Parts: sequence; C-alpha cells; structure tokens
Amino acid sequence: MTPSFSSCDLCDAHKNAAPEVFRVLPPVFKDFAARRAFCGPVVTVKCYEDNTLVKAAVESCGYEDTAAGRIAKVLVVDGAGSLRRALLGGNLGAAAAKNGWAGLVIDGCVRDVGELAPLDLGIRALASMPLPTDRQKQGLKDVPVQLQGVWVNPGEWLYADADGMVVSATRLV
Repeated sequence: MTPSFSSCDLCDAHKNAAPEVFRVLPPVFKDFAARRAFCGPVVTVKCYEDNTLVKAAVESCGYEDTAAGRIAKVLVVDGAGSLRRALLGGNLGAAAAKNGWAGLVIDGCVRDVGELAPLDLGIRALASMPLPTDRQKQGLKDVPVQLQGVWVNPGEWLYADADGMVVSATRLV
C-alpha cells in the first residue's frame, strides 16, 4: 500500500535542502498506468535502446520485506531520453505489476499503452513509441543515473503523484 503524501508538501518542507539530499524531476514525464501516486526505494538501470536489464528487473521481486512491513520498490531507468525505441511494453509492465513493483520511471519510451493503462502500478515515461528494442545484453544496473539532468542514486526514495516527482536521499513518509 502506498503511504499518503503530497509532492507539494514534500517540496515545501525540503525546498531549501542541498541537492544531494532532495531533488525535483522536471515535469516532462507522462502517466501510463493506473496508479497515479507511488513511492519507494530506488533500483536503477542505465541502458540505451536495449531493455535487457529492464526485463530482468521487472521479472524479479519488486519489494523488500522489512520489520516494518513490505516496501515496494521503484525502478528508475536512464534510457538517455531516447524517443526511438520503447524500453517497456505490455508484457514487461504486467510482470512488474505481478512482482510487486510500486512503479517505474523511464527516461525513454513505452509501448502497448492500452495494455499498460489498467496495471496496478505507476509508470512514468517520456512518450509512447511502438518500435521495440533489440536486446543485446547491454547496460548497467545499480549505478547512479541521470534523468533529464537530475541525478538519482540506488537506495534513494522516489515519490510520484499528480503534481510531480521528487527524489530524497532518505525516506520521508
């Protein structure tokens, strides 16, 4: 279950924090799935027009069991802003939902928009593009990534709602 939060309230409370502590992602990402608000610890993938590591991530467990309960994670994908190939489609989106991911943020494209729309997870990406990737087993995982000029590190927390997305070095809610 997603904790209650407001990205506006988080910005009000942390607007003067150092950039290594709190950052706001630019308002260029669109919603592509049913869950409009989501948050969780970040897992990262860096890839360019090759979704091999995206597939591996969404097919793995998307949550952590802790003493405080189950915490769903957010997959953040640095696709270098490519608008030429889709890094996520209906099958991989369904796998992410089935495996308990809170959401995905993709600096790139998705496809199968009709299949993604009803999924119970958050999906934010730049645009839709029907052309899939060629899987060439390239990319990096669990590394700092950059989305539209904003750095995001593995283990940080991402909060997304109707007003936008913020990243924090620590859990805020």
